[in-house]
Amino acid sequence: MIKKTLQALLLCLSFSAFSQSYVVAVHGGAGFINEERFTQEEQDAYKAKLSEALLAAKVVLDSGGSAVDAVEQAIIILENSPLFNAGKGAVMTYDENCEMDASIMSGSGLNAGAVAGVTRVKNPISGARKVMENSKHVMLSGDGANDFCKTQKLEMVAPKYFETAKSQKSIDRYKKKTSATWGSQWEDSKMGTVGCVALDRDGNLAAGTSTGGMTGKRYGRIGDSPIIGAGTYANNRSCAVSCTGHGEFFIRHGVAFDMHARMLYGLQSLEHATYQILHERLAAVKALGGLIAIDKSGNVVMDFNTQGMFRGYVREMEEPRVFLFAK
Repeated sequence: MIKKTLQALLLCLSFSAFSQSYVVAVHGGAGFINEERFTQEEQDAYKAKLSEALLAAKVVLDSGGSAVDAVEQAIIILENSPLFNAGKGAVMTYDENCEMDASIMSGSGLNAGAVAGVTRVKNPISGARKVMENSKHVMLSGDGANDFCKTQKLEMVAPKYFETAKSQKSIDRYKKKTSATWGSQWEDSKMGTVGCVALDRDGNLAAGTSTGGMTGKRYGRIGDSPIIGAGTYANNRSCAVSCTGHGEFFIRHGVAFDMHARMLYGLQSLEHATYQILHERLAAVKALGGLIAIDKSGNVVMDFNTQGMFRGYVREMEEPRVFLFAK
């Protein structure tokens, strides 16, 4: 009896040494987000959709799925909602089309995939995953990316599927302005880029980001969301990161990779690295945005230098917690 008890105890200790609780975080964009801009009904809708995304990831991880699986499923929920600037709710270009970008990365093995400027794949994040897993490339763009997604049997839709009354109103307002700056573009679109980061029970990290870009963008503009190391990065040695904000600055400063580098080489904590990037480095050049990140120990940050960021997280055996504003 004593021998069996000791064996059971050793088995339990062995399991706890090689497995850990999972955690997932999502964001739905950062920007001019405050209580005055949203009715209670709108606030409830955003919170419900963020919670739904977290619960979708939770179902995946509860069943033994991977961090990559969880990230994809959470982002699909957000892409299918017209509330956010991704998938169904993507903002319009100056020519009044929807051109979407997405990326995904696995912290185990550092495999990554991205699509840019797609117009027909219903869920760009799934297209990014297919690039990661079923091609020798990292990023595909435009018609070629659309065609690749079709060969992968992903659901394809007519470009009109992505258009909403909200995105039409936003582009109409944008065009009426005589001198639209980036700030006014972002202010016109209260929706935002979406992203997810996850740590699974096996200790593997993953990150993904999806967006419709900027209202009124021209000439095939691509932001940071599909760029590995700028808008998305994951490495089991450090952290998983998904960014949102003024993409040009996030590209120039390599924000997502900078998080990894500060932690791995500079030995900074997740919180310290995030603070220095958002509130010192980016703030110094007046770059607005935010990020969510999880480190290899399961610590979570969801920080921003704007008025608010749609965000939330869930841990194993817990209920989702979601937030919209700074306080």
